[in-house]
Amino acid sequence: MNSNENKQETAEQENAQAEEAVKTEETAEDTAAAPKEESAEEKLQKQLDELNDRYMRMAAEYDNYRKRVAKERDMIRSEATGKALSAILPIYDNLERALAQETTDTEYKKGVEMTARQFESALDSLGVEIISAEPGTEFDPTVHNAVMHMEDESLGENCIAECFQKGFRHGDKVIRTAMVKVAN
Repeated sequence: MNSNENKQETAEQENAQAEEAVKTEETAEDTAAAPKEESAEEKLQKQLDELNDRYMRMAAEYDNYRKRVAKERDMIRSEATGKALSAILPIYDNLERALAQETTDTEYKKGVEMTARQFESALDSLGVEIISAEPGTEFDPTVHNAVMHMEDESLGENCIAECFQKGFRHGDKVIRTAMVKVAN
């Protein structure tokens, strides 16, 4: 019986070991399943974070592109307006010279005056302003071009004595500086 008891005891030990192995496997599967679910969740969260990051970068890039294009468009518009105005300003100068001439024909003078005022009105509607260069105002080298100097005690130092040609500005951009005589 000893041998039967040993066999039975060995069989019981083997069964117990098998049950323990099954329990260990189930526990291992449970613990392995839990991290797999977490890793799948983490994986999805990572993908979501990456896609969100790409989306935010693309949105920022698009916003920068939109701002850059608007700035370039404004700059091109300003340059085009400046070039067009530079081309037609000599016409305004000639109208001003025609107004300065004495004539006995009042209708002719009236027509030239009306044309000059209409021209000024058109410049004003385009946002172009005439740079102030009246005698007695202070000389500003950013908007005035001193073509002559003179000594005159009645005018202050660096004051404009005479304006030869009007200057024009469109927004912050100077289209043409005013040509002036400056008293020192």
